[in-house]
Amino acid sequence: MSNRLIPTDPLNIVFPIYPEVTHLDFTGPHQVFARLPNVKPIVASVEGKPVNADGLIFSGLSSLEEIERCDVLCVPGGFGCVAAIEDPTYLSAIRRLALSARYITSVCTGSLILGAAGLLKGRRSACHWAWREFLPLFGAIPDEGRVVSDGNIITGGGVTAGIDFALTLAAELTNLTIAQSIQLGIEYAPAPPFDCGTPDRASKEVLNQVLARNVKIAPNRRAALERAAAELGQMTQTTH
Repeated sequence: MSNRLIPTDPLNIVFPIYPEVTHLDFTGPHQVFARLPNVKPIVASVEGKPVNADGLIFSGLSSLEEIERCDVLCVPGGFGCVAAIEDPTYLSAIRRLALSARYITSVCTGSLILGAAGLLKGRRSACHWAWREFLPLFGAIPDEGRVVSDGNIITGGGVTAGIDFALTLAAELTNLTIAQSIQLGIEYAPAPPFDCGTPDRASKEVLNQVLARNVKIAPNRRAALERAAAELGQMTQTTH
C-alpha cells in the first residue's frame, strides 16, 4: 500500500446528500478527500436543491441526476435517510452511480440507503449502533466495526467514524504516507472528554436518554425500511 502510485486522472468522489442529512457524515470525509492529490469531491442533491442539515444550509450543489459516473460513491446517513430511500429519483441515482464506482461507501445510516438500493446483499456492513439491526432486511451482514471493508464496499459506523473511514480509503486511493500526512494536517488525534461513545461504555442514564429519543422514530423507520426491503425483493424477482 505504501508504494501505491498517485492517480494521474482526477478521481470523482460523489457525496449524494438529502434533507436532514447529518452534516458531519459527509463533511468529515469531505475534509479528508479534499486534501488528496488529484481528487475532485462533488456534493450533490436531487435537482441540485439546497439541503438543510441540522440547521446548516448547503447550497451551490451539483444536480445528482446530471452526474454521469463516479470513482467513489460516499452515501452519508442522517434522520432523513428513510425519506431519501423513499425518493425514487434519489435511490435510482444511487443504483446508477454504483455501477461505475470503484468503491461504494457510506457513513452511519448511509449503509441503510446502500442496502435499500440492493448493494449490500451478502456483504458485511457497518452502521450507527442504534440502527444496525435493520441491515439484515436488505441481506446485509451487520458488523460492529468502526470501519468495515468487504471487497469494494467500505462502510463507516456512526457519524465520527466517517473520518476514520475516509483516512482508510485515502490510503487505498494513494498511499499510507499521504493518508497519514492528512491525518496529521487535520490533527486528528481523538481524545474525547467522556468515555461514552458506544452503548457499552455509556452509563445507563445516558444510554436511556438516547434510546428514548430513538424510540419515538423507530416504529415508523422500521415500517419504511420493511417496505423498502419488500420493494427491493419484488424488483429482484422481476429482473430474474
